[in-house]
Parts: sequence; structure tokens; C-alpha cells
Amino acid sequence: MANPFLTPAKIISGSAALEDAGSSLATLGKKALIVTDRMMVQLGNLDKVLNILKQHHIAYSIYAEINSEPCDTMITAGLKQYQTEQCDFFIALGGGSPIDSMKAIAMMSVEPDRPLNTYMGHPVEVPLPKKVAIPTTAGTGSEATQFTIITDTENDVKMLLKGGSLIPDLAIIDPQFTMTAPKGVTSATGIDALCHAIEAYTSRQAQPLSDTFALSAVKRIFNNLVEAYEHGDNEEARIQMSLAALEAGIAFNNSSVTIVHGMSRPIGALFHIAHGLSNAVLLEVCMNYVKDGALDRFADLARYCGITQTEDDQQAADLFIENLTALLAKLNVPTLAQLNVDRDQFFSALEKMAHDAAVSGSPANTRKPITEAAMIELYRQLW
Repeated sequence: MANPFLTPAKIISGSAALEDAGSSLATLGKKALIVTDRMMVQLGNLDKVLNILKQHHIAYSIYAEINSEPCDTMITAGLKQYQTEQCDFFIALGGGSPIDSMKAIAMMSVEPDRPLNTYMGHPVEVPLPKKVAIPTTAGTGSEATQFTIITDTENDVKMLLKGGSLIPDLAIIDPQFTMTAPKGVTSATGIDALCHAIEAYTSRQAQPLSDTFALSAVKRIFNNLVEAYEHGDNEEARIQMSLAALEAGIAFNNSSVTIVHGMSRPIGALFHIAHGLSNAVLLEVCMNYVKDGALDRFADLARYCGITQTEDDQQAADLFIENLTALLAKLNVPTLAQLNVDRDQFFSALEKMAHDAAVSGSPANTRKPITEAAMIELYRQLW
């Protein structure tokens, strides 16, 4: 069986990657819509990008309104600015939200009268304007994927939209941007990347090339995330985490995510919990549940990360989960109660969340049969 393998057309990574990318940016269009948030403006990160654009005589318009997880109204407003300003390509600067928003706006620019929610279940393969992703967190991997997650505000559903055309044409992985990420963001986004890598490796859709990137990402994260969390000014740890997030994004882009992401999206949609945090809350509970469906895969992860070299898959898999639990403890993952989720409202939404998770398709990629009843029980265990 043949396996397609998709990545950005060009990746520029490492120290001074932004400066080195100037000539590449100049080939993509005449005027960029920069999709970002106000924090990137306040931190001075936007100015760094503008300086490069000015050096290469590239015009731009700034859309800095992605100040929470993206929803359909933000996409509509961004599309209007793209059209009004007569832009012809996109640059996203920020975490997963601006990058996901850029993809959705680019998608809408081709058929501006088509409702956004009609793209669910219909892969986007038509040519889109050129897209540049400059991630400022080491986590979502959106700079390398064909996915975007946008909230449908009318139905309180996080829509998973996909298609090869959504992959950025250029990904600029410069650690200078992640140096400003606070500890909470470093933790949540790093765990998000870890989810991507573990789920990609243990997915039914895994393939040899996605396995290579997933294994490398998990090892980098185990070796560097705590250091980046505790010492945010450690440039080497930040570089390694940026590479890990990219690798994890490439891995699940060509494999799939599984139960964690499937169960995470309804929590985010209903209780407005950031994507990385809802993944972090679920990771240990979900991996404990699915472990026996992929013992050999979890054992591989333990051996590759140097946790153990035992040939006993059960023992190795158990040790991997134990080390995962210890890692999460060091990263101070909050509980749902600490995230101000109302317990009664959460329990009243169990059936809807489990149903929405199942409909997303992600849990079906897990190497263990997952029923809605099983997911309801896993949600209960979060309390």
C-alpha cells in the first residue's frame, strides 16, 4: 500500500531563520495580510516581521484580531480585510490560533460566499493564495499541517477542516519568537506537541515516514520540555522544542490524531478552554486507557526515548506511561476545576461531548475500539 506524505513546500529553521527568509517572502506576492494577535504587537514580534517586509519592499495589512481561539466571525472579518486591502498572500504570526485562522481565511478567499461550516467533511484541494506560517509557540504544529480548527459559534462546535491546500507554503521556525512564551504557554503547547507525536505513532493510520518524525518528536520533548519550561531563556531547549513541534505536526499531518484530540475539541468548544490545555488535561487518562490496544507501540516509544531496553512490551509500555505521568507532574498541568470549569455543567454535557468526539472521527483512529460510553467514563475520570 502506498502512502502519500505531505509537508510545507519550504521550511526555514534555526537561529536567524526570519532574516534568512526575506528573499523567499518576496517571491510569494506583492501585499500580505498579516494574521496575528495583539500580544504579538505588544511583545515587538510583529515589528521584527515588518522590518523584514520593508527591507524587501513587500506591502502589508495587519489583522491583529485573533485574540482567542478562532471562530467563524473572526474569519469573516479577516476575509473582508483581505479583500478590501487587495492583498494577494498571507503571513500568520503567533500560536496555532493565528495560523489556523490564516488557513481558513485563505480557504474562504476562493469562495467568499460559501458558508464556512459547509467545509466540514469536504477536503480543500483547490489552489489557494500563498501562505506563510511563523509560529511563536512550540506546540500546535499548524505550520506543517493540512488542518485548521475553527469554532462554529452558532452550534458550539469546533470544526475540524482539512485539505492539502491548507498546508502553508513556507514555514519559518525561528526560536527567537518562542523565547517570550510564558511558562503556562510553554507547558500547554509543549504537551500539545507531545499529544500530536504520541497519537501519530499509536494511530491506526501511522506509516513509516510519519513514525520517523513522531519518534524523534517524542524524544526531543522528553529531553527538552521541562528545561524550556523552567528556564525559558535556554535557547537550545527552545530550538529543540520548536523542531519537536514541527516534527510532531508533520507526523500527525500524515498519520492522524486519535482519542485525546477527539475528546479535547468538545471541552474547548463548550467551556472555552485553550486547545493545548484541554489536551493536557486528557493525556494521562486517555493514554492509560488505550495502552493495551497498542502495547508494542508504547513499548517502542519507551525504548526509543531511553526509558528502558526491556524486551517485555507490557513492562516497557507501563514504564512509558509512568514517565509520561511524571513529566506532566513537573509541568503543573491544571485540573478542570482549576480551569474554572463548572462540574455540574460538565457532567450535564457528557453525552454531547462524547457524541461530538465520535463524530469528529479522531477516536476511531485509536488502536483500541472506542465507544461513546467509554469516552463518557473517561470524561468522568477527569474529576
